[in-house]
Amino acid sequence: MGRRLIRGLSGAAVFLVSVTLLSVRHRGAQETSGYPGLRERMLENPERRTHEGPEDSKEGGGTGQRDLQVHSLDKYKTEGNLTLGDVFVAVKTTKRFHQSRMELLLDTWISRAREQTYVFTDEEDDALKRRMGDHVVFTNCSTEHSHSALSCKMAAEFDAFLSSDQSWFCHLDDDNYLNPEALLKLLSSYSAMKDVYVGKPSLNRPIRASETLPNNQMKSVRFWFATGGAGFCISRKLARKMMPWASGKNFLSTSELIRLPDDCTIGYIIECKVGGQLLPNRLFHSHLENLQLIPTSDLMQQVTLSYGVFENKLNVIKLSGPFSPQEDPSRFRSLHCHLYPDTPWCLQAVGW
Repeated sequence: MGRRLIRGLSGAAVFLVSVTLLSVRHRGAQETSGYPGLRERMLENPERRTHEGPEDSKEGGGTGQRDLQVHSLDKYKTEGNLTLGDVFVAVKTTKRFHQSRMELLLDTWISRAREQTYVFTDEEDDALKRRMGDHVVFTNCSTEHSHSALSCKMAAEFDAFLSSDQSWFCHLDDDNYLNPEALLKLLSSYSAMKDVYVGKPSLNRPIRASETLPNNQMKSVRFWFATGGAGFCISRKLARKMMPWASGKNFLSTSELIRLPDDCTIGYIIECKVGGQLLPNRLFHSHLENLQLIPTSDLMQQVTLSYGVFENKLNVIKLSGPFSPQEDPSRFRSLHCHLYPDTPWCLQAVGW
């Protein structure tokens, strides 16, 4: 017990440092300041629908739909039984978060999806290599949090998936907790042989961007995208259609056309180039929403959860035990023990 407490307190200190660094991430204030209008829209409530004028619906690029619609699953219905082996899970991280974030994920949900999970980072790390083996990919991408550096890692993720034989590509950030069972339940509602792009939009309307054309001409485009901070999934059929703009060096070139981060570029390719659309889903969560509002009784059904800072306050899910907030500030360990009480390091408290 004492050993667990010491480890928990040590983890809490590292966690607080990690939370401080969130302020420089692309979904935080400093990074989004480089993309006019993006930060303001991200802070709006994505669940609130807006009404736009006719000129908005006619703007170039994308489907032109002002609101995301929840479509009947019949169009995307799956055939056969889906297993975790059909899913390629990519986790994007950076060297400075290997200890503060990745060790937490490795101890928790990745331990339940080790063979399906690949970690994409920017610098060599012997400790991470020992734990993940050939499931860690050192991309040689820049450690900066620029849209080009982020797109470099996303390109590596996408190419690794295309080289695999899995049916689904799911991207996560290093501050996400993934519930593999909930993910399988969700993806079982769809077919990888259909064009499926599922995730949570961070905006309450399509994002507008300027696409660079030949001869320095500009074209206004608008499209929906799933925030990478909550995670998203793409079917293999759709991924293959994305290849002319997303495989190899093409992803970085495409990202430069709109000068927006990697998750925006994914949405741009799918809607403006391929003609697909985002299927919104509320089971994905990022640190940009108030995680305290998720009912405790619903936590076990969520596909992804997160932690971080929201409105200048520590933002974590509301969950009691088995670890205290001091031992488990992210609440990921406690959540993991609720989901997998047979985990060796979980406290076997009386009445829990």
